[in-house]
Amino acid sequence: MAAPPDGADIRRLASEVVYEDNWMRLRRDQIERRDGSRGTYAFVEKADFAIVIPAENDGFHLVEEFRYPIGRRTWSFPQGGFPAGRAGRPEDLARLELLQETGLHARHLAKLGFLNCAHGTTSQGGHYFLATGLEPGEPEREHEEQDMRQEWVPRARLEDMISQGLITDDSTVAGYTLLLLSERA
Repeated sequence: MAAPPDGADIRRLASEVVYEDNWMRLRRDQIERRDGSRGTYAFVEKADFAIVIPAENDGFHLVEEFRYPIGRRTWSFPQGGFPAGRAGRPEDLARLELLQETGLHARHLAKLGFLNCAHGTTSQGGHYFLATGLEPGEPEREHEEQDMRQEWVPRARLEDMISQGLITDDSTVAGYTLLLLSERA
């Protein structure tokens, strides 16, 4: 049997949507691997998100909220996707998330990078930004974010929170890593 086209290691033979709502689609595909063996692959299709690192005075603004899938409150950098039916540039999404979750406006927004998240289970990726020149305002949180709170923490405290397991959000840790790498350059 011939290899899948374009050097791909896996070829989709059939696809079905198992579940879909305004935020995500769960798809199950029938696949064929390079060696001709067949199987299934299920994954979540989800729009990309933006994550913002609001930095000032050698510290960062974090948000905390209850995360239903893990059953507890956790801290992270502001992040999210466009509301259903809305689209735009990643920079616009970053500014929207910063405003909604913290009320902050950034005079400067610098792209730190793009990373795939959970690339074995979802197509989603994140656009990472550093926000500086922050101006305070009122948060414009979505209904689902009504339990959210915000706090500024010094850099050393952020690192302690990661080490102590108070920050377990992989996107926040990855964003901080991208920031550290950009500071070295």
